[in-house]
Amino acid sequence: MLQQINEEHDMTRQAVRRFAKNEIAPLAEHLWREQEFPYAIWKQAGELGFLGLPYPERYGGGGGNWLGFTIVLEEIARVDCAVAASLMANSTPASLINNYGTEEQKQRHLRPILEGAQVGCIGLTEPNAGSDAANIETRAVLRDGRWIINGSKTFISNSGTDITGPVVIAAVTGTLPDGRKEISNFILPNGAPGFTYGRKLQKIGWCGSTTYELFFEDCDLGDEHLLGQVGAGLKQTLSNISTGRILIGALALGILQGSLERSIAYLKERKAFGKFLAEFQTLQFKVADMAVHAHGARLMLYDAALRKDAGQRFDQQASMAKVFATERAMEAAHQAIQIHGGNGIMSEYPVSRAFGDAKVLEIVEGTSEIQRIIISRELLK
Repeated sequence: MLQQINEEHDMTRQAVRRFAKNEIAPLAEHLWREQEFPYAIWKQAGELGFLGLPYPERYGGGGGNWLGFTIVLEEIARVDCAVAASLMANSTPASLINNYGTEEQKQRHLRPILEGAQVGCIGLTEPNAGSDAANIETRAVLRDGRWIINGSKTFISNSGTDITGPVVIAAVTGTLPDGRKEISNFILPNGAPGFTYGRKLQKIGWCGSTTYELFFEDCDLGDEHLLGQVGAGLKQTLSNISTGRILIGALALGILQGSLERSIAYLKERKAFGKFLAEFQTLQFKVADMAVHAHGARLMLYDAALRKDAGQRFDQQASMAKVFATERAMEAAHQAIQIHGGNGIMSEYPVSRAFGDAKVLEIVEGTSEIQRIIISRELLK
């Protein structure tokens, strides 16, 4: 299947690599230190078509495919994972609105987050509902034709910015005949009555990607804000989760590749005991392992993305790629710091920032433990 990687994908890679080097790299340390959302970079990414690459052109997208978007995230994360994470997080509400929204919802909410005028986010996680998405407690009650929402969300990427646009949230709207919660999705515009932000959360990684708590107190929405059918929310969200795992894996691959390249450069320029570090076999083995793991992760991720583009099942491949890429990225980030020695723990060096970013990737979109449950369940069914 990998023979389907074509000249267009290579052109995408080169364009994104130039963008990351020229526009993102000079600001990466500042964004990390100040924990700022990269507004100028976001606007440029929209203008260049990177935000909407796999979405329909009629809504401001690029009409491309998911392999191409995987490459976009890989190349940006190679320089700064936090910026890539914002693109990834934007794609989740974009996919939900694109797949289940009405024409009016797509024109109103999808186009701005594909073109870079706004940034979308997904409100699923709650204090008591992480991997167990069906355990959410936020509720939406229909009163006189209006939805009244009460509850809270946490760990919401892309929230709290000056351009945060549609926030797609999941809420309990009833009880199913078997006693399980009926869950529906809603599209909230920023500034909706009764919708407020809580704390800005401080993370060990993704510092240039904003994360807030969300609160809903009698949040009042018209029926036009319901996404798809009542009760379809969990099914909608789960239908997109394997795609998210490919994209998280792409961020991990970017960290892997970036760690490898920075380590090689440092080994060639730094001396110890009268020799270049590149002459020490112990350090040679470290970069050899990174290269092996990057190649393996790339093959797994591209295979999963190509399966998605071809309309084939890819859930197991996505979980395998996600767990492999994220765990190997954590190892590579660790070894890159070891190679850099004292410099590696200084925030001015990208390898130190990549270490925190890599740890986040083992948690989001399903922990490594969740991925192993999915993989083993498929193998043993």
